Amino acid sequence: MNLTPAAPVGGTVVALGTPFGTRVPCFSLQKGSVHDAVLDASAFVLALVVGVLIVFSRYNAFVRSQKRVQEAWSVIDVPLRQRASLIPNLVEAIRGYAEHEREVFEEVARARGALQKAGGAGQAGTANNLLTQALGHVFAVAEAYPQLRASENFISLRNDLRDVEEKVKFARQFYNRNVLDYNTRIDTYPDALIARNFDFAPSEFFEADDDGRAEVKISFARQPEGREQATSPPAA
Repeated sequence: MNLTPAAPVGGTVVALGTPFGTRVPCFSLQKGSVHDAVLDASAFVLALVVGVLIVFSRYNAFVRSQKRVQEAWSVIDVPLRQRASLIPNLVEAIRGYAEHEREVFEEVARARGALQKAGGAGQAGTANNLLTQALGHVFAVAEAYPQLRASENFISLRNDLRDVEEKVKFARQFYNRNVLDYNTRIDTYPDALIARNFDFAPSEFFEADDDGRAEVKISFARQPEGREQATSPPAA
C-alpha cells in the first residue's frame, strides 16, 4: 500500500504529494454540537435555580402571612382577657342589689370560663358570643335597680366594658382580614401546591353570630316612683 503524507488545511486534509486542491475528508468533532449541549445544560441549571428561588419566595410569603395572623390574634386576645377580667367586678356590683338572680350570674360565669379556656379563634368566638348574650341579661337585671344604675362603680365598670368591647370589635376585623388573606393563599394556585406540600393549614375566623353583632340596647330611663321603691334593695 502506498501511503501519502497529509496535512490539515481549514478543517479538511490536503494530501502531500498529490496535485494541489485534492482534498481528503477528515472526520472531526463538530464544535456546534458541543456549544448546543453547553447551552442546554446552562438553561436547565438556570431554570432549576429560578424554580427553587420561586418556591422559597412563596414559602417565605406563607410564613409572613402566618405570622401576621398570629400577631393579629395577639391583638384580639388582649381585649378579650381585659373583658373577662372586668366581668367579676360587674357581677359583684349587681349581686349586691339582685342576689336572687343566681341563674343570670351562673350563666355569665359559665360563658366567662368558656372564653378563658378557649383553645382557638373558633372556640373563643363562640364563647365570646355567649358572654355577650349573658351580659345582656345582666344589664337587663340592672335596669330594674335605679340606685345601681346611679352607682359610680357600676357606671365606671359599664363604660370600661364598652371600651373593651369596641377594641374587640376592631381587633376582630383586623384579625379576620389577615385570616382571609392567609386562607386565600392556601386555596389558590400555585400557592396551594406549596401549602399542601409544607402543611400550611387554614386558620379559623373569629366569628360573631347574629346575636353577637347586634348591639345590646339597654334603657336606663328613669322609671316611675312606685317602681323604684319596689325594686330598691332591702335595708340592712
